[in-house]
Amino acid sequence: MPDLLVFVVLLPLLPGVILTWLAGLAPPPRGRRLAAWTAAAVTLAALALVLVLAPAVFEGRVLLAHHDWVDEIGLGIGLRLDGLALLFALLITVIGVLVILYAAYYLGEKDPPGKFYAQLMLFMAGMLGVVLSDNLLLLVVFWELTSVSSFLLVGYWGHRADARAGARMALAVTGGGGLAMLAGILLLGHAGGSYELSVLLDRGDVVRAHPWYPLVLALILLGCFTKSAQVPFHFWLPEAMAAPTPVSAYLHSATLVKAGVFLLARLYPVLGGTDAFQFSVSGVGIVTMAFAAYVAVFRHDLKGLLAYSTISHLGLIVFLIGLNSPLAKVAAVFHVLNHATFKASLFMTAGIIDHETGTRDMRKLAGLMRHMPWTATLAMVAAAAMAGVPLVNGFLSKEMFFDEALRATGPGDWVVPALATFAGICSVAYSVRFIHDVFFNGEPKNMPRPHPHEPPLFMKLPVVLLVLVCVVVGVLPSATFGPLVRVAAAAVLHGPLPQYHLAVWHGLNLPLLMSAIAIAGGLAMYFGLQRGRRLHLHHPRRVTGRLLFTRAVQGLIDGARRLTAATENGSLQRNAALLVGSAVAAAAWPFLREGNAAGTGGRALLPASPLALVLWGILLAAGAALVLGHRDRLRAVVLAGVVGLVTALAFESMSAPDLALTQLAVEVVSTALLLMGLALLPPTTPRESGAARRTRDAVLAVAGGGGIGWLAWLALTRDHESLSWYFLRNTVPQGGGANAVNVILVDFRGYDTLGEITVLAIAALGALAMLDGWRVRRERTDAHGRPWSYARPSLLLRMAAGFLLPLALAVSLSIFWRGHNLPGGGFIAGLVTAAALVLQAMAMGQAETEARLGGDMARRLTGCIVAGLGVAALTGAGALAFGRPFLTSAHAHPVLPLLGEAGLATAALFDLGVYATVVGATLLLFSTLGAASKEAPR
Repeated sequence: MPDLLVFVVLLPLLPGVILTWLAGLAPPPRGRRLAAWTAAAVTLAALALVLVLAPAVFEGRVLLAHHDWVDEIGLGIGLRLDGLALLFALLITVIGVLVILYAAYYLGEKDPPGKFYAQLMLFMAGMLGVVLSDNLLLLVVFWELTSVSSFLLVGYWGHRADARAGARMALAVTGGGGLAMLAGILLLGHAGGSYELSVLLDRGDVVRAHPWYPLVLALILLGCFTKSAQVPFHFWLPEAMAAPTPVSAYLHSATLVKAGVFLLARLYPVLGGTDAFQFSVSGVGIVTMAFAAYVAVFRHDLKGLLAYSTISHLGLIVFLIGLNSPLAKVAAVFHVLNHATFKASLFMTAGIIDHETGTRDMRKLAGLMRHMPWTATLAMVAAAAMAGVPLVNGFLSKEMFFDEALRATGPGDWVVPALATFAGICSVAYSVRFIHDVFFNGEPKNMPRPHPHEPPLFMKLPVVLLVLVCVVVGVLPSATFGPLVRVAAAAVLHGPLPQYHLAVWHGLNLPLLMSAIAIAGGLAMYFGLQRGRRLHLHHPRRVTGRLLFTRAVQGLIDGARRLTAATENGSLQRNAALLVGSAVAAAAWPFLREGNAAGTGGRALLPASPLALVLWGILLAAGAALVLGHRDRLRAVVLAGVVGLVTALAFESMSAPDLALTQLAVEVVSTALLLMGLALLPPTTPRESGAARRTRDAVLAVAGGGGIGWLAWLALTRDHESLSWYFLRNTVPQGGGANAVNVILVDFRGYDTLGEITVLAIAALGALAMLDGWRVRRERTDAHGRPWSYARPSLLLRMAAGFLLPLALAVSLSIFWRGHNLPGGGFIAGLVTAAALVLQAMAMGQAETEARLGGDMARRLTGCIVAGLGVAALTGAGALAFGRPFLTSAHAHPVLPLLGEAGLATAALFDLGVYATVVGATLLLFSTLGAASKEAPR
């Protein structure tokens, strides 16, 4: 049953994203409806799974699902459903369904629905992953997914400059905080001995006593504060209001901005309970609450007002989480629920007003009560909840907040209650302004759409449902949100709950007095500022968080430009010299610091054979000739081939036949490709370097090459424990093959091989993209005046190629099949096949080769590359279906009639993908270079 948690996350991530995107491709308006229904169905399915698991959580159980992934670094697919995760999962899915319904009527005809709902599903999957993760590293992965997907959603209207700027700002701030949080979580895992929450939650004392605790706390708080828009990182949230209103109603009231709040609550048993935690978290929370509440009073944009209101209420929740009082956690959880309901409904109301009037500027809006009475009534109830008026849900959690503010102790005990009361006054003031300026206050001023009316019923229905929740919870809190608050608060405390009672009336007390002062003071504040419409004349301060951020970013860009101008003059040689010089200095530093470590080790040296001395002499001579004669490109290619052949012989002498075969095949193929490339270049390289530059390059070459040689010498003259024995012992029992090199490539380190063939494919496709359609102007003579010949290849070459092709293919097939037990494999076989086909193509010529293939040669070879990568990836993914890690191979040795024992391994399929990719990429490079030089001279 806990395994259902995996599907809660996967439903919106895979079918949700794909199906909504495809549904949105249908012609409008059918596409909009189809995409909305698909997104709603996926979200309802995820909600149904959560509800199926909910009874176990209400019984006090914690559901855990774990699947191995990358155990070596502590990253596993671990999911956890307890009370806190259940609360947030319900918020994400329930409000998600309402937002999807609302967006179906909000989006315009030109807004692509598939794009919107696919991005919304991606974000929903990220949020569900964050709240359900039991592994902290997995949580970080989903955390960054929410940052990227929210960037896409905020910038959904990419044609608007404010949307692009807001999206970039949100990504920069939250992404930077996420990097800091990643560092903190890595340190937390080391300090606590695990990345699993199910382990860490019981090791809070160990973590808090660790010397790294202050650094861990600072880094994780940085990630939480940036995500939840706490001062001084609050400025990105108002700028994100350029997003469509459904995005604001979902991300900026109920989900994204509460991710930081969730992580604070989740890690409270591990990090909380100290003076450092209480001072930093509660201090930032109360300052954020008071500051943002004051600023919200003076915002003229409806969504801007709600954005600062959201920041203020997030500060309230953060303040409560930071307190050492257990009852404060109950209040924080309760306000998370209450805030999500009334703030989502208010954002949707703001969207309705904008949709019907064409503006969100309260200086232009007035008197809408006459035109939109139902919307006005709903807005008044939701605003009353935001202000903390009795008989709606916001009043109850704000009373609990006032009570905890009074209990907070420390230097200047009056400061916290005073700030709490001031924030309450401002909360009432901006709530009254939201209602009075929009729905009353005379007649509208220059409203773009002068005849507004009530929106369609189903656009208004989500607001109705949320407002009903505000009222019902406000009257019957214990019977509605009571059980959910109980299990969520117990999960935050990771222990017994304090005595509390959710009720409308707690008698005459100081929190009630503070509420009365807040309501009276807020009314007085608003109407005092509004006299003569003076509030509408207010202009925001010039120094804002946005301005400081913009200047900081511009300063970084200007500094980077100055640094680039000082170090970058367009010379590739200079850049290479700086890179090599830095690498040499960094590698030499340990030896300069530890001088005795740079001496020859005590291992006995083997005598050099005469053949080895001859080969070394050839290698040195070829290298020296290559350096001195590098301006002659043909000579350079030939000498580079000599160096490669000597290297292959060295591999063979060291009992590495696989490496020797690979090196030999690579030399043949690369030499052919280099020679084709030379046909597109002048035969000689012009002399560009002066004596000083050549001296510098020589010094760097000697230092780099000598340093690498010395490192090899130090390693070879010392005894050391080799990893080779591990592979030699486990190659047959675990990999099912006797050739350790091939088994390493396709099994033990299959990730590396998959990455290498992917890079090879990218290189071939990159060459095609750069040279496709490009034609070189053929020279008639060489540098010495001798005429070039473009005649067809000789008959002798055609006969030799025709004879060698079937022989080479037979050899290639033999090398492929024997590779798991004898020297060979898919990579070498692919190179042999490619070399034979290259020779055949050179014998026939480019035009005849393309004619023989009967179609677009580049497309066919690209298909071969894609097929090879697909086979390799699908073979690796097949292991997941059997509960094994990606790229785990299976092997067996069945006894077949007549044939006897046969060694079979799924690694052969992976090797087939390698083979196809190598052949396709090599031939595509050859075809691209050949096509660029096939025109007749002009």
